[in-house]
Amino acid sequence: MDDAQHDGYRLDEQVGFLLRRATQRHLAIFAGLIGGLTPTQFAALAKLCEMGPTSQNALGRATAMDAATIKGVIDRLRDKGLVATLPDPIDRRRLMLAPTEAGRAAYDTARPLAQRITADTLAPLTPAEQAAFLALLARLG
Repeated sequence: MDDAQHDGYRLDEQVGFLLRRATQRHLAIFAGLIGGLTPTQFAALAKLCEMGPTSQNALGRATAMDAATIKGVIDRLRDKGLVATLPDPIDRRRLMLAPTEAGRAAYDTARPLAQRITADTLAPLTPAEQAAFLALLARLG
């Protein structure tokens, strides 16, 4: 079929396709540098270390994960001994999440690797293109 039969639609020019390819590149770089954590697990652990003790609901919102996703991520981080639950000091009926000592150590080890992952993912772009790309992605999100 020629372009006229596709009404000008070409998959490899579509935003979803291009974002998926960029994501695949990023995930391959991530997997090559950070072992033992998925990108969503790392994101949750990093945000938890940044925020300090917080509820699972608040952590899910802060990491743009729905309730089912953040629950599974936290369950796996808890199974690895990287996250613990503790009672909320204000409302003892509510549980808070906090990184364990091992969780903070894992984050401290992974943080420079995560910075390298970002740099490697963006490496095909000039510094000005990188800044523009990140600004545009932030506007889309």
